[in-house]
Amino acid sequence: MADYSLKDLEYWDARIREKVDELGLDCFPQEFEVCDYGQMLGYMAYSGMPSHYPHWSYGKAYEKLKTLYDYGVSGLPYEMVINSNPALAYLMRDNSLCLQILTIAHVYGHNDFFKNNFTFKSTRPEFTIGGFKAHADRIRRYADTPSIGLEKVENLLDAAHALALQCRRNLAVKKLTEDQERDRLVAVATPRVDPFQRIHRRQEFVEPDLRKVPPTPDEDLLLFIRDHNPFLQEWEKDLLTVVHEETEYFIPQIETKIMNEGWASFFHKRILESLELPQDLHLEFLVRHNQVVRPIPGSLNPYHLGLRMWEDIERRGDTPTPDERESIPRGKTGRNLLFETREVDRDVSFIRRWLDERLMRDLDLFRYEPKGDDLVITDVSDDTGWQQVKETLLKNIGMGGVPVIRVEDADYNHNRTLFLGHAHDGRDLQLEYAEKSLGYLHRLWGRDVTLETVVNGKRTFLTFGERGFSAKAAK
Repeated sequence: MADYSLKDLEYWDARIREKVDELGLDCFPQEFEVCDYGQMLGYMAYSGMPSHYPHWSYGKAYEKLKTLYDYGVSGLPYEMVINSNPALAYLMRDNSLCLQILTIAHVYGHNDFFKNNFTFKSTRPEFTIGGFKAHADRIRRYADTPSIGLEKVENLLDAAHALALQCRRNLAVKKLTEDQERDRLVAVATPRVDPFQRIHRRQEFVEPDLRKVPPTPDEDLLLFIRDHNPFLQEWEKDLLTVVHEETEYFIPQIETKIMNEGWASFFHKRILESLELPQDLHLEFLVRHNQVVRPIPGSLNPYHLGLRMWEDIERRGDTPTPDERESIPRGKTGRNLLFETREVDRDVSFIRRWLDERLMRDLDLFRYEPKGDDLVITDVSDDTGWQQVKETLLKNIGMGGVPVIRVEDADYNHNRTLFLGHAHDGRDLQLEYAEKSLGYLHRLWGRDVTLETVVNGKRTFLTFGERGFSAKAAK
């Protein structure tokens, strides 16, 4: 049984809010819901949302999480917080009072980050909960419609879920319409006015192919199919729109995992250290905090890396070394650097700017590769290897683990074959996943789908058509 009452939570929440204001955090109004472990499992399966459209994969996720929890294989998160306005967070009823205090302080760190980081500006947090509920109602209505039915809905959602992360990563960059893209291509191809044209060689105008669809490569696979497959019904287009919109909501969280968790850990530590907790609560806090932010051998703990980086940024602003002093703008304090970085970076730029050789050595970061059945360390953070370790880290954080696939031509070979290109970065596609993904893409497009990539150093075309999957190396 919990050793506290609801009034105790309200008391500590009020005290934490005072510290939040003192530290300069700028938060949405915050709401908390106390739930049991079964409800928390449900929220986890639905990615924290109180309402979500039905799909068999969420039931599968719930049963897997429940089985792992019941057998003690894995625990549950201390908290879950939604990027919404007002922000909504869940507290586990069975957690101790100290853990609830720590969790509440941690939530306010996330809240401030959601409100102020640039990547979340496109998520429209005031509509989050209502938007997810509206999506759920629409999809349930399609499933209940006799002419459509649950099977058709779930089959389409299977394909949409498999391709959902094949979308633009930086939502802060405005996407041009196809007409705007064509105007841009014409503007780029048109020679500038040359006042000395009489004495210069005549500049040739190379007319771009304005009939090609898309005019420039398009990363939003679901939206492209929705807009260019004339055989899709309206409910199918709506489902693709729903999946795409919900994926866009989660992209900023994927792209800022290290920053976000580190920021919340930095401030829950700062807040609880200033609360003058009773000794028994303070000792438990030290244990809980270290459990959350400890390094994990052979893996990367985003809480640990993020916290250490935020602490180092504050130190650089307040007590920089002689070498660091030149890179810190004059008059900037550690507090200034913290809040400015929180606003303008995402994980890739955050690590590229602030993770240097000295800190990487302190963190004992290293790079490893599979060699046969073993994992072999190939680089460590020393004078010669730290840059390779850093580049490997940059490739694998955020959306870096998702290959970049773009639609190149919707009428390849003039038979409506969908031609895609893979932005190869040295990592080959896993062919079993490529086959499944192209199969789902073929289901949505309705015609052959061809993907150009590199396999084992050779230019290769992967195709999925009526006869199934095939791979052919270019000559």
